[in-house]
Amino acid sequence: MPASSLATALAAGPVVLDGGLATQLEAQGHDLSSALWSARLLRTDPDAIVAAHAAFAAAGAQVATTASYQASVEGLAAVGVAAAEARALIAGSVRLARRGAPGCWVAGSVGPYGAVLADGSEYTGGYVGSVGVAELRAFHRPRMELLAEAGADVLACETVPAAAEAEALLREAEAVGVPVWLSLTTVVDAGGVVRTRRGERAADVFAMAAGVGEVLAVGVNCTAPSAVGPSLAAAASAGKPLVAYPNRGERWDAVARRWTGTPGLPVDDVPAWTAAGARLVGGCCRVGPADVAALAAAVVT
Repeated sequence: MPASSLATALAAGPVVLDGGLATQLEAQGHDLSSALWSARLLRTDPDAIVAAHAAFAAAGAQVATTASYQASVEGLAAVGVAAAEARALIAGSVRLARRGAPGCWVAGSVGPYGAVLADGSEYTGGYVGSVGVAELRAFHRPRMELLAEAGADVLACETVPAAAEAEALLREAEAVGVPVWLSLTTVVDAGGVVRTRRGERAADVFAMAAGVGEVLAVGVNCTAPSAVGPSLAAAASAGKPLVAYPNRGERWDAVARRWTGTPGLPVDDVPAWTAAGARLVGGCCRVGPADVAALAAAVVT
């Protein structure tokens, strides 16, 4: 494990995150078309996950993000996995990350409620309203506790599409008492205002984290690279270090279950991100080890 805490490292300068774990697993030849996505391999091929973590670490990543984004007791139960085994698989994702990237900090991935629905709703937040803050807290609590108890250095509360889910995660972070980062998925509207996928002003949502001591950083992921700069400006309202790990510029078509659009990760923008306060920098969907190596070089530069 790294000698210093992640919080200490962020105070000293930028830290490089990994990229899209599912992207790397697909590159290794795995079919991730099931509702569990990469979490399926926690049970069927854990060594593949270890190899994916190792590939990102070799590329310069300093943080390994666990394969728990789409893993939940409920989601695993839906495919016939007993609750005890589901809990063991989620906790085991931390050990797999440490095996693959022993010199890295480990971030326990806490994906949104919509990720478990496997219908693309983490990009709309459409479930918020029918699922309230109390229900979202109850959903997230078991996984957050399991990842914390397994020894994750930080919990990555990521791809959050709505204010209600951000509130639920922040309250649970305080209850669990483990360091987290809060990462929204955002868009910039026609007027230049940064918004959650649900439509709320992102600056207002980021500001909710201002008084939460467990929050190490706030920012964005699975956001178009062009939206990172404005989103970081909005995130500054929290008064925290910032995190930026965009996708590669494509969009997920939940119906066709494929990525569309023209890929492109603007590595030349990284110095501007760090100048704006980004202290955790990496990539999300479609970002592989080669991209992470380029990001790492840009961060060092």
